[in-house]
Amino acid sequence: MKKLFAMAVSLLTATSMFAQPEAGTFTIQPSAGIAVATLSGDGTKAKVGFQGRVEGAYQITDAFAVSLGLGCSQYGAKEEVTDAKMNLAYITVPVLANYYLIEGLAVKTGVEVGFKSSAEYKYGDNKADIDGVKSVIMTIPVGASYEYKNVVLDARYNIGVTKAFKWDDAKPSAFVVTLGYKFAL
Repeated sequence: MKKLFAMAVSLLTATSMFAQPEAGTFTIQPSAGIAVATLSGDGTKAKVGFQGRVEGAYQITDAFAVSLGLGCSQYGAKEEVTDAKMNLAYITVPVLANYYLIEGLAVKTGVEVGFKSSAEYKYGDNKADIDGVKSVIMTIPVGASYEYKNVVLDARYNIGVTKAFKWDDAKPSAFVVTLGYKFAL
């Protein structure tokens, strides 16, 4: 137990010695990428959609920042048998805590609230609105990002917390990868 504690203290000390973004700075970061989304439950498989967002971050300390964003996310799923798609689009608001392990590398988690902007069922050339889609969802994003010369590669898994439909227990989740550019203000 003493060795485990000593290793943990050494790791925390070592990571705090790396250069981090300067405390007190504010940045804006537009980004775009893909979301590989699915709905919990049987009979569905993942579908690929668009992810775009703008996040503002405040660097509280050299190793810790908080961020608030506004984005557009495409969730949903494909039916396994027919390949019909359920396209669920949301305006999202992520609020994240970012901890920098080493210069440029951050781990992050927080909460993301999504407000439904559209919900449609698509099979071949046929489209129809989906009734009973909840107007607000919540996910817990867990991920990491790496920044090099203001270019940021971000990967997150958004864990569904709330149900997507009034008539079903399915929860939306997505693996999201984006590429962005960070501007200091």
